[in-house]
Amino acid sequence: MGYDIERFVGYVNEGLLCSICRDVLEDPLQAPCEHAFCAACIHGWLLHHSNCPEDRQVMDVALLRPLYRYMKNDLNRLQLHCRNREYGCEMVCSLESIDRHERECEYSQIPCSNAGCRARVERRHLEGHLAVCEFRSRECPNGCGYTILSAEDSQHNCVAELRTELELLRSEMICRVEEAKHEMESRLDSQRRHMVQKESILQNEIEELKSQMSRVMSDVRSLMAAERQHRQELEQAELEKREL
Repeated sequence: MGYDIERFVGYVNEGLLCSICRDVLEDPLQAPCEHAFCAACIHGWLLHHSNCPEDRQVMDVALLRPLYRYMKNDLNRLQLHCRNREYGCEMVCSLESIDRHERECEYSQIPCSNAGCRARVERRHLEGHLAVCEFRSRECPNGCGYTILSAEDSQHNCVAELRTELELLRSEMICRVEEAKHEMESRLDSQRRHMVQKESILQNEIEELKSQMSRVMSDVRSLMAAERQHRQELEQAELEKREL
């Protein structure tokens, strides 16, 4: 939907009106046949039709283009009243700046910021409403430190609230202790498994070293026996040499 033409000051050119809703163009798009539409209007039309609503020429979303620059400039220069005119706002500004003004307009109806409150008040009256809103919160005047709603004043009991808070803290502390305990046990189990694994590896290495040492000692004994045999053979050869 476009901007209500009744909001505008002075004459509005026919070419700046949406061909579907007949209001002043909002987020305008233009068809190849040069008819202009509000973006929301033409997208809604093309969900059920495949032609221009003015001259019935074939058209689809891919053929839509932004409005010509000179038309866009003419559109932006139009003067119109703030939508909060009915609440007392007398501002008249260009279409180009109307959105910025209305976002900050003191006459805009905005929701109360207090949780649970459904009231909508003018921006200029919000501070006054917050001061008396039944859903406003404040710190307990008795010093317990709790934030309470005005509607809960008669039901607030500092001792009961503090006792509940203490129970919650105790439960939270127990949970944290249990979590820390489980974490430490998990770490100890992991370290224990790691140590057992390392011990097994070291034991295997020791057995392998023992096996290697046994083989070396066997080789040494074989070499010593061979050396004795060789020495005896040399002595025998020496005796035979002497006899000869």
